[in-house]
Amino acid sequence: VPMRWDEALDTLADKMMELRKNNEPEKLMYMRGRYSPTSTDLLYGTLPKIFGTPNYYSHSAICAEAEKMGPGYTQGFFGYRDYDLAKTKCLVVWGCDPLSSNRQVPNAIAKFSDILDRGTVIAVDPRMSASVAKANEWLPIRPGEDGALAAGIAHVLLTEGLWSKEFVGSFKDGKNLFKTGATVDETAFAEKQTHGIVKFWNIELKDRTP
Repeated sequence: VPMRWDEALDTLADKMMELRKNNEPEKLMYMRGRYSPTSTDLLYGTLPKIFGTPNYYSHSAICAEAEKMGPGYTQGFFGYRDYDLAKTKCLVVWGCDPLSSNRQVPNAIAKFSDILDRGTVIAVDPRMSASVAKANEWLPIRPGEDGALAAGIAHVLLTEGLWSKEFVGSFKDGKNLFKTGATVDETAFAEKQTHGIVKFWNIELKDRTP
């Protein structure tokens, strides 16, 4: 319904007061876009707290903060990543399209052709993305089977002793005890920069052959 700004503000205020009078402040939800002093400090920072609603969301929930969750839960680093594409010789693009959607699109576009010149690009993705179109190899897995592929790769890396021992660590007696279907004593492995790799093997990976 077309209305003037002052009419819109009055309507909004009336609706908000109705919720307060009905003791239902949580039914107010505020969603904002990019940052500004007004939206951050006043509307996002102060208004919901005074009004009494916990339901206020920033675009960061599907942007910046969401980007941090990936490395946070997989690498223990809650922050923005900037990979060394200038020196990369083998780039595995898995379930993403750095040429179209990431925080460093211009950087990825500028470095991508150089990676192809000196190395290999492997894309793991059900769909034909821009990165897939330029990749040396495409693994068009079925949607939802990323975990199966990852577990199969991890199984092979461990059973064939191909993991980075300088980073991960190794068995104390030097013998590889990762055998298909066999559990491993956690105390037999001396970890370095990882945490719980033998536990993960016993719970998940020991039977995950390709």
